[in-house]
Amino acid sequence: MKRLTVLSFIIWHLSFCPAGAQEWTMQQCMHYAVEHNHEVRRAELELSNYQAARTDAAGRFLPSASANIGAQYNFGRAIDPETNMYTNVSTFYNSYQLQASLPVFDGFSRVHALRAAKASVLMGQSALRQRQNQTALSAMQAYTNAVYYEGLVRMAREKVEETTLLLRQTRVLEEVGRKSLADVAQVESQKAEADYELTRQQNLRASAMLELKKSMAFPMQDTLQVYSRLEQSHLPSESLPAGSEIPAVNGENPELQASRFQMQASRHEWHQARASLYPSLSLGAGLNTTYSHTLHADAAQPFHTQLKNNMGQYVVATLSIPLFNRLQTITGIRRARNNYRIARENYEQKLLEIEKLAREARQDWLAYQRQARQMQEKVEADSIAYQLTRRQFEEGLSTAIDLRTTSAQLLNSKATLLQCRLMVMVKAYLIRYYRGEQIWE
Repeated sequence: MKRLTVLSFIIWHLSFCPAGAQEWTMQQCMHYAVEHNHEVRRAELELSNYQAARTDAAGRFLPSASANIGAQYNFGRAIDPETNMYTNVSTFYNSYQLQASLPVFDGFSRVHALRAAKASVLMGQSALRQRQNQTALSAMQAYTNAVYYEGLVRMAREKVEETTLLLRQTRVLEEVGRKSLADVAQVESQKAEADYELTRQQNLRASAMLELKKSMAFPMQDTLQVYSRLEQSHLPSESLPAGSEIPAVNGENPELQASRFQMQASRHEWHQARASLYPSLSLGAGLNTTYSHTLHADAAQPFHTQLKNNMGQYVVATLSIPLFNRLQTITGIRRARNNYRIARENYEQKLLEIEKLAREARQDWLAYQRQARQMQEKVEADSIAYQLTRRQFEEGLSTAIDLRTTSAQLLNSKATLLQCRLMVMVKAYLIRYYRGEQIWE
């Protein structure tokens, strides 16, 4: 591995998993979270509703056809369908009708409804991507917290082993007269503090693992282990990933896309509302026939003969001109126009927010890289200082308090270095997210 960038180097460390190890990589956790998140599933169902609405809007351009069959039993005073005169006999009346209609002009209402439905489908797709990426980001944040506390637990465990060995050496030195009982007591205090710190970090790690399982929708009773050997690597180069020098918003961000498509759908809904001011024209055609039979009558025409003789055809054209509907059309147009303007303001605000967040993420990314380089140097310096202080303590040239101080400084520097490296990874993923890239595989 020669001169890897920060992003590629960290991804390599967090994505590589040794054969046979039951440890989850970050990408595996992100993928599992996206596949099992309830909000993602709701977004998928909402997208399905948008697609159904688009199909419904496209179907409005097709003609409608219907068939009707009616049966009527008349008794008492009624009109005889054969003679068209009043009669007091009971009759059975049967009707059949087949009709079709097609709207010719409706002020382009159907056109704008279809365009609005298409924009809504695109908005649903962007919203689904947004929810998937946000779920992946939440899982990534929880994963980095788990990795961080896993690293602190390992550091605390190493500190316990180190203080245990130091306590043994101090007791031996006390037996030969080179150390006092006060020195032994101080080292025992350090040992107890290290045990306490290990217990505390283990509890924090357990809480972080519970939060990771929650963000992944992972069964709480199952075991989940994370791959956390990031702090053992060397600090990589400060070179930027390709294309991230200017993290400008280019319209590929799913949040921005969803807001833009919402604005487009609102605009077409506004035009659709204005179409109600225009007259509408529709055409229709149909067939109808009837069959009747006077009950208790001896003779009646056959069923098929009546159907043939009573067959009728018709063609109809309907022109509807809106005149006055108690100002409902005007108020509907006003609401639709206001909704479009609100969506436009939301889009412009979202554009500014995402651009600001993208630039902040890049600034933080560079800052954490510099801090990581500085903390790497500090860890090396604190390690040398601790080793020298421990050598002096063994030779009687320093006290246990000095050793405790340098040890705490070294441990704090290692924890800060681990945190900086994890934040470099988080900010790099945020840059990719704001640029519209998919951050999970």
